[in-house]
Amino acid sequence: MQRQENRNTQKQSQRTRLTPQQMLNVKVTEMPINQLEEFVRNQVIENPALESTPSDNADYGSDIPLSSNREEGDDRVVESSSMTYAEDRIPVGNNYSDRPERVFGNTESFLDKLNEQIGEHDLSEKQREIINYLIGSLDDDGLLRKSIVELTDEMTVYENIDVAPEEVADVLKILQSFDPPGIGAQSLQQCLLIQIDRKGKGRIQQLMHTVVANYYDDIKKNHISHIQTALGLDDEEKEQVRAELRRLNPKPGSSLGETQGFSINRIIPDFIVDTDDSGRVTFSLNSGNLPKLSVAPSYEESLSEYQNNPSALSFTKKGIDSARGLISALEQRQRTMTLTMKAIIQWQYRFFQDGDETDLRPMRLKDIADRTGLDISTISRVTNVKYAQTRWGVFPLRFFFVDKYTNENGEELSTKEMKLALKDIIDHEDKKHPLSDIALQREMKARGYDLARRTIAKYRDQMGIPKAILRKE
Repeated sequence: MQRQENRNTQKQSQRTRLTPQQMLNVKVTEMPINQLEEFVRNQVIENPALESTPSDNADYGSDIPLSSNREEGDDRVVESSSMTYAEDRIPVGNNYSDRPERVFGNTESFLDKLNEQIGEHDLSEKQREIINYLIGSLDDDGLLRKSIVELTDEMTVYENIDVAPEEVADVLKILQSFDPPGIGAQSLQQCLLIQIDRKGKGRIQQLMHTVVANYYDDIKKNHISHIQTALGLDDEEKEQVRAELRRLNPKPGSSLGETQGFSINRIIPDFIVDTDDSGRVTFSLNSGNLPKLSVAPSYEESLSEYQNNPSALSFTKKGIDSARGLISALEQRQRTMTLTMKAIIQWQYRFFQDGDETDLRPMRLKDIADRTGLDISTISRVTNVKYAQTRWGVFPLRFFFVDKYTNENGEELSTKEMKLALKDIIDHEDKKHPLSDIALQREMKARGYDLARRTIAKYRDQMGIPKAILRKE
């Protein structure tokens, strides 16, 4: 005979809880300038203790001595001042025609489309917080290459959202039901399967699902004949399946007006970097149309009047504290962003001088965190969805972060430099006899890049360049 027992157990765990001011600092720092302007306008409307006056230069954080500090081990001085953005400062072109085109206009953006679809679902406030975080975590292809556990931990630590993995998984399913099909997938394989399942349940669709689910490695290696034999397909079915698979979009983020992650919505740079003819580099933090904020004098004066009215006193104090908190957060944002951009320019100084991508040095978030003394998560927030206008074009800040590779001589090379070399070799190959990955490996080695064949294949895939057999003309 078995006996069932109920037992209560206690478990201690530690969780990082951010103060309201810290949460506001994080929120304000993450916002690009266009979102920040709208946020501040709403705060001024909602809080009568917050007084605003038009300002050509909302000089939050201007007390930083930027023109004289030198970073250790770097003799370059990068000067900065706050300024207001002017649209006519955007360069009409640059000298590097193979860069993705940045389109400026009022076209609806990728984020707008996703936000529209959020409104079509009856979500709780917590679910909205989760889905907004998931959307913010999508990569340039529109995929979410993080595990449920990672996402749960990030939301708990960084966003102060007390959420369980099951809740994140449920909301992720909702996101994956959005258009375009495949958005929010956690891998390319899942992305393709989502698109196939949205096509219906016909014979070809069922075959496509089987092929992607069970023969994914064969697809990547272009082993179509092996798949045909394994599934007993005739030639017509094989060609139909292959043709339909080619119609699938491995980068659903690009189908809503994104090119390599750039929105066709109007891009307003958060930084303006100037390089004069002598090679001297300066930069400015774009304050946009931010007003100058202060606590309304009438509110501060009324504190003494409400000493005998606890309710009115509490309301007034709350408004004043909220106003001071926002002003402090804006000052903190400018200090943090200025320190971060200054470090990025000093690290990638040669690129900002000549605009040559091969001059980009290996640089990680940790490198900038170490140089500025800021936390790596702060650097991540500052550089996410923000842009810098330079003499050579407008770039997302993440463009300047480059992985490194150490060759057999111990030299550190940037992956961007190697990708450009690889692209140059492929661009000049004989298209009637395109180079295989092994041949590309030999050509790269001749240029001083001793890479493994699988690394060549990885870089080629990341640049969206097909295998040799598919490049043949």
